[in-house]
Amino acid sequence: MLRRAIKMDDSMKRTWLSLLILCVAATALSLAGCSSRSSYPNRPITLVVPWGAGGGTDAVARMLASLMEKDLGQPVNVANRTGGGGVVGHHAVAGAHPDGYTIGLITAEIAMMHWQGLTQLTYADYTPIALVSFDPAGVQVRADSPYKTLQELIRDIKARPGQIKATGCGPGCGWHIALAGLLHAQGIDPQSVRWVPSNGAAPGLLDLVAGGVQIVPCSLPEARSLIDAGKVKSLAIMHGERDRLFSNVPTLDEAVGSKWTYAAWRGIAGPKGLPKEIADRLAVSVQKAYDSQEYKDFMKRRGFGMIWGGPQEFAQYMAKADADLGKTMKAVGLTK
Repeated sequence: MLRRAIKMDDSMKRTWLSLLILCVAATALSLAGCSSRSSYPNRPITLVVPWGAGGGTDAVARMLASLMEKDLGQPVNVANRTGGGGVVGHHAVAGAHPDGYTIGLITAEIAMMHWQGLTQLTYADYTPIALVSFDPAGVQVRADSPYKTLQELIRDIKARPGQIKATGCGPGCGWHIALAGLLHAQGIDPQSVRWVPSNGAAPGLLDLVAGGVQIVPCSLPEARSLIDAGKVKSLAIMHGERDRLFSNVPTLDEAVGSKWTYAAWRGIAGPKGLPKEIADRLAVSVQKAYDSQEYKDFMKRRGFGMIWGGPQEFAQYMAKADADLGKTMKAVGLTK
């Protein structure tokens, strides 16, 4: 009986020892996970841009990245993932592991692409961090274009449907919607202007200068260098007020009596499921960059619009934009 009792005691000791080892291991893993999050970031971060280098989104992203890495103590590397009218880059952000090491500067197109059937992604597939930029569209033509006013351009579109081409992004993206909405508001079939796909405003503007297209409806800041160089001119801005850096450019209301407005927005976001402590850390870093004098001077110098929204405000902003743009795209025949 004594031997049997001793054996049972040994068995129980082995069982308890195994349980103790498992508990210690689990605790160690848990602490390691907590330590990893609390020490975030401890390696470089990738900031995905869904549009090409040289455009407005790319410029804003690179400025934010340079300021954020000073605060975070790790490199923030910008990666341009173009293609599919913004689908490729936005998928790269949404599909990343939610650990805070892949984030993106997502754009207004996330509120449009799913309406066209290009992707199933919506704003709900992201962890919103901060809304940082807002730029109204303009109507750009070559400096030597025969169109001196927007009214003259619209008159020619009506007279020669299908003969005039425009570009600035992929089909159904923001700048395409901007032009389609303008034409629709003027009682013109949006298909009257042929849309030529491009990877963003920068290559689109080069195509404009080369004579491949006649219109690029991008933001004025994106066209600024070519406007300053005397190669491009802007006929109007799709906003309720004139731009402070382009005060000679009329609003649509002034040019053709149209109340139509459109502006591109940009915001930092991570994949859905980003841990709150990491999202909060990123939000603090982005706000520090946004509030810095260096960022303000850069945005003012380039003519980019500034708008701030924290995580909750950014989420609400995207939800409203999604609903509003869905209505517009249905009206101009750009939904599936």
